[in-house]
Amino acid sequence: MGSGRFVADVHLARLAKYLRLLGFDTLYYTHIDDDALMRIAKEEDRVILTKDRGLAEVCERSFIVRSNGLREQLREVMEAFGLRITRPFSRCMVDNGPLVRLEADAVRDLVPPKVRAWCEEYWRCEVCGRIYWQGSHWERMRRFIADLCGETPPR
Repeated sequence: MGSGRFVADVHLARLAKYLRLLGFDTLYYTHIDDDALMRIAKEEDRVILTKDRGLAEVCERSFIVRSNGLREQLREVMEAFGLRITRPFSRCMVDNGPLVRLEADAVRDLVPPKVRAWCEEYWRCEVCGRIYWQGSHWERMRRFIADLCGETPPR
C-alpha cells in the first residue's frame, strides 16, 4: 500500500515528527482539509495516516492509526507497512527536509562555541537550514529508537 512515504492528518503531529526521526518521508500540515490530503496522497504516492474513520472510508490511500501512545503508533505503522529503520536522523524533524552532512568549517559561525569545541560532524536541513549535531539530545533519541525496535540504530 505504500513505500514508507506518508502524509499525516492534523491529529498525528507527534507521530509525523517521530517517523521523520526514524528516516521516513512524512509530510504534516497544521491546517489542511481532507481533499488536500487526498490530493497529496495521490499526486505524491503517499499514504494518509489518520485517526479519522470517515476520511479512511473515502480514501483508499489511507491507514487508520488505532493506537494512542507514540511508541505504539510507531510500531503499528512500521508493522503495517513492513518498515525497518535503516536511515534514522536523515530527515529534519521539523519540516521533513533531507539532511546533508557539512564540514565543521561550514558551520563555524552557526553553532554555539561550546559545541564547536567538541563536535566535528554536522548536518543541515536542505529546506529550513537548521543545523543538527550528535549532542545529548541525539543520544536520548538513539536510546528511544533502540527501545522502540530492540536494537541500536546505525549512526
